[in-house]
Amino acid sequence: MLRIAVPNKGSLSESAVEMLRESGYKVRRDSKELIVTDVDNDVEFFYLRPRDIAIYVGSGTVDAGVTGRDLLLDSGSRAAEVMPLGFGGSTFRYAARPGEVASVPDIEGKRVATSYPGLVEKDLADHGVSASVVRLDGAVETAITLGVADVIADVVETGATLRSQGLAIFGDPILRSEAVLIRRDQHDDDGAFEVLRRRLLGVVTARSYVMMDYDVPADLVERACAITPGLESPTVSPLQDDSWCAVRSMVPRRTTNRVMDELYDLGARAILVTDIAACRL
Repeated sequence: MLRIAVPNKGSLSESAVEMLRESGYKVRRDSKELIVTDVDNDVEFFYLRPRDIAIYVGSGTVDAGVTGRDLLLDSGSRAAEVMPLGFGGSTFRYAARPGEVASVPDIEGKRVATSYPGLVEKDLADHGVSASVVRLDGAVETAITLGVADVIADVVETGATLRSQGLAIFGDPILRSEAVLIRRDQHDDDGAFEVLRRRLLGVVTARSYVMMDYDVPADLVERACAITPGLESPTVSPLQDDSWCAVRSMVPRRTTNRVMDELYDLGARAILVTDIAACRL
């Protein structure tokens, strides 16, 4: 039976559970459930603290898990990223009072407060910078105001919280994180894990694409297909009026409206867009 670790709380947990449900697995219905067995798919889910998941996977206690890339790299465990899952995005950056620290080399000899010491120590080492890393649990934005650090390294979304503390971001992002599927870096081939990977990939792809159908004059089919090339190639079918053809193609979701405009300007009509529930590529 394949044993999979899933975050037990927060938005990462909610999104992971929804993705697994869309992948056809039986998941928990109550947040108090910590172990759920899916007999039909021969899978057992363990709902664990997000920060602990990489440790459990790396030790071989469970076979696979869903966690953040930042938590995986910070853990130093023997788990490895298999694929990104397209949710839970965040950016990890340095910040300090304006005028005091303006670049990563300026951190030399200073104190850096963070909830991700492993990640920060590696980044500083990569830059050849020696600094004291102060580990804090939870929010670190007030660490400079309270005098325990000169610099902080934290997850940044809009930067509003940092600005409220009189801090400014500097340097390139330490890491761009998102939810990832992980497993032990040394493992045996496992058919059940490959099924899991394919199913999750199908959901990621389905969320990233839409199916677009449209009618186009037969003499414009080649130009229309250049706009909607699909994955391998579009499906082109004749209509009762042989001067027109029907075309079906997968289109990246983010480009949907632009592509519809281009097709309409070309001469396509009856342009329809539908969601894709699942797919295998």
